[in-house]
Amino acid sequence: MKIEMKETLSKKILTEAKGYLDVGFTHSLNPYSGCAFSCRYCYVREMPIQRFKEIPWGEWLDIKTNAAENYRNEIIKLRRKNKPVNIFMSSATDPYQPIERKANITRAILAEMIENPPDFLQIQTRSPLITRDIDLIIRLKEKCEVLVSMTIETDREEIKQIFAPYAPGIKIRLKALKEIHDAGIPTQASISPLLPFTPDFPKQLKGIVNHVWIDTLSIGDGSMGKRSERLGMPKVFEERDLSKWYRKDIHVMVEKYFHKYFPSEMIRVSKKEAFPK
Repeated sequence: MKIEMKETLSKKILTEAKGYLDVGFTHSLNPYSGCAFSCRYCYVREMPIQRFKEIPWGEWLDIKTNAAENYRNEIIKLRRKNKPVNIFMSSATDPYQPIERKANITRAILAEMIENPPDFLQIQTRSPLITRDIDLIIRLKEKCEVLVSMTIETDREEIKQIFAPYAPGIKIRLKALKEIHDAGIPTQASISPLLPFTPDFPKQLKGIVNHVWIDTLSIGDGSMGKRSERLGMPKVFEERDLSKWYRKDIHVMVEKYFHKYFPSEMIRVSKKEAFPK
């Protein structure tokens, strides 16, 4: 898939956390605008950043070349006001876009964070490219709390191909998560959005995560399922005889199942438990 990429200068890099993230996070940080992974279920497709864009989601990407500089300036101002800084990176893109291999925007931000650390940083990604930055994350962990949250919405590759064909494969995500966990960095498996999985899914996460976070298309798209409905997700599930996985209470059933493998303190569900307390 051809992607239109351009370098941009952003006015700000830290956005005040509102809505879904307003549960402990103070800011979101998006090193890029747009996302090459182009997941079919992505709620950002229904947000103004895309709805008023002529180019389809997944076919454009803005590279915020001054992101690290902005971060430094903005956190210094926040510290002067004695403001807490709990960052979710990222909420409307993936900080490890394929172009990050060359652009190094996220790596530059992490380097700046070592000099001017937040109080807490959650790195939310689905890319094994994050393992490249283990060296910086280890150093940052000495300065503030850090959690690497890897999106692993299913353990079935054929299901991933339906919903996120351009995203990295499940096995390499699991391998990356293990590498990060083995390096002594706190890790989380983000089963978000929850897609059909095999009975062995929890077993594949044991020993490589500190937490499991469960969220669904019905309760976790920021509008209680309305965005997911507009994106046609119920029909996608129905056409593949997977409607039982789209139930509004599916998270309750999955949480109960995961309790067979993990203690309750390791399992978090949707918005109310999204911030690691």
